[in-house]
Amino acid sequence: MTDLKLKDSPPAAWKNSYYTGNRQPLKPNPLIKLPVGQIEVRGWLLSQLQLMRSGFTGRLAEISKFLQEDSGWLTRQGRGWEEMPYWLKGYGDLAYLLRDPQMIAAARKWIEAILASQQEDGYFGPVDNRLANDLWPNMEALICLQSYYDSSHDRRVLDFMSKYFRYELKIPEEQFLPGSWQKLRGGENLESVYWLYNRTGEKWLLDLASKIYRRTADWASPVLTAERDRHWEESSFYHGVNIAMGLKYPALYYQQTGERQLLEAVERNYQQLMDTYGQQPGGMFAADENIRPGYNDPRQGAETCTMVELMSTFESLLRITGEVRSADRIEEIAFNSLPASMTPDLKGLHYLTAANLIADDKSGEHDFQNSGTLLSYDPWSYRCCQHNVAFGWPYFSEHLWLATSDNGVAAVLYAPSTVELKAGQQGTTVRIVEETSYPFSGKITLTVFPESEVEFPLYLRLPGWAERASIAVNEEQPAEVKAPGKLAVLERRWKYGDQVSLSLDESVRIKLWPGIGQAASVSRGPLWFSLEIKEIWKSYGGTEAWPAYEVLPGSDWNYALILDKNNLAENIRLAEKKEISYQPFSLENAPIILEAKARQLPEWQAQGQMVGRVPASPVSSSSARPEETVRLVPMGCARLRIACFPWFEKRK
Repeated sequence: MTDLKLKDSPPAAWKNSYYTGNRQPLKPNPLIKLPVGQIEVRGWLLSQLQLMRSGFTGRLAEISKFLQEDSGWLTRQGRGWEEMPYWLKGYGDLAYLLRDPQMIAAARKWIEAILASQQEDGYFGPVDNRLANDLWPNMEALICLQSYYDSSHDRRVLDFMSKYFRYELKIPEEQFLPGSWQKLRGGENLESVYWLYNRTGEKWLLDLASKIYRRTADWASPVLTAERDRHWEESSFYHGVNIAMGLKYPALYYQQTGERQLLEAVERNYQQLMDTYGQQPGGMFAADENIRPGYNDPRQGAETCTMVELMSTFESLLRITGEVRSADRIEEIAFNSLPASMTPDLKGLHYLTAANLIADDKSGEHDFQNSGTLLSYDPWSYRCCQHNVAFGWPYFSEHLWLATSDNGVAAVLYAPSTVELKAGQQGTTVRIVEETSYPFSGKITLTVFPESEVEFPLYLRLPGWAERASIAVNEEQPAEVKAPGKLAVLERRWKYGDQVSLSLDESVRIKLWPGIGQAASVSRGPLWFSLEIKEIWKSYGGTEAWPAYEVLPGSDWNYALILDKNNLAENIRLAEKKEISYQPFSLENAPIILEAKARQLPEWQAQGQMVGRVPASPVSSSSARPEETVRLVPMGCARLRIACFPWFEKRK
């Protein structure tokens, strides 16, 4: 028989016997990342990785001037800044996940160049960065080395990092992380120091960790302040990518101090940020470069770099806290925002993606902080995002399954996949196969294949949106569970072929956003939904191999839903479900279609090429058109979208 329990996280006081987590005196990790390669993705997620390989992540050297033979990372002379390591940390992991020998060799070229660049005193990288006293690019390069070590166990990486960190320890305090990105993003350096400490146990690394945290910008204090509101354009704290990265830094240092207020600061700042600028579906906040006071409408958008960095922040927090809410937040971004940041073939990208977006055009007719082209899909532009987007799907894939502190395994992000790891008291090798169409279905089947019978806990995430779940093992009576935001723990003696069935509630839900006039958004499972807007793809530049596109609307977009205040989801129904295609994140391949009652609202008009601000609801309009049925598609499938709707109150 199976023993089922509900927990907030795996036990924090225990330590996994087989995989590298935190070493004392650091706080133990409830969840531990597995070495690269132990998770094999399948289905729609494998498609994303394969499309990345054939798209511009895999072929970026064809178009990026930063990945050429004159790069300072190769020549050790001249300029080589963040672009190459931004790309390499995703490209390398993509290569390891796909087990592609050509890609692994291509990544190795850059890895060897990094290793060969180390100077006698420990510094490494392009000379120009040293002359500028800029350690920021090296922080990204160290992340690339860690994945390489996980896949190769090349001892040179540990020696290299130890020598470099001794160099950092010797830098006078007042000269260390003096300003700019390195000061705002110093927590990336901190995370690498802990990674090395957990593998070598060199105590002086903890002294360096304290130095890094002291010299990094203060992300434990409130991020949003009246003073920064007055000087938002000058405040690097208001830069969207800095926020996405900086949110996690107090939690990183919590591992060393054990001070709960550092964890509390992370959640406080996140809630303050989302309450003010995150009143929209998709998991992002309005920062079309910086966040700007008064610009919180869902038309403002978020930078693609911000998406992948915010996912990475929650991946770190997931390992540190073991809490389900971090996994929920990762999925919300990954399924609803990230896909629409790129063309379906993953050969083009745009800088900004918004929850309400009616034209991906090349004009400057938008109210954004920056001018010029920000929305068209162009593989040649958007320097930082062009390189940094590479790690979004690979890191997501590496967090589908995590080892637990009590020698078990946790399914924390759901997607078709296979994991193989050691579990139980004797380190028995266990393979688990996950079959599912999630996020397009709430049904998940896990089949367990241990090399011999073994007892270990199997953790299943119960998402915060799932009011009900059903869990069954083999032919046992299903357990009906109402515990959103918890982990269901199954403990038994697992045998070859044991099967676990998890069914998550997929009811349609309506969310009202008080910060934008009670606008309404529609969700089902982990997916948010957008009005289906016909997309007209128009090539305007680039080359035959790498074209640039505008996407313009071919149908009306200015609709208000009709809702019953006492039963908000009553007028919305599931209209169509289709087989999951190779690339489900496109308008023509949308696997789920909902239908809703709505009325066109002529007074809700575009401002230039930008959607107008969402009218306050419930709407009162004498010019609204008659009621009709509109189709809603998953946000991640729509490059043009209205996902925050005004609404009429249904007449009795």
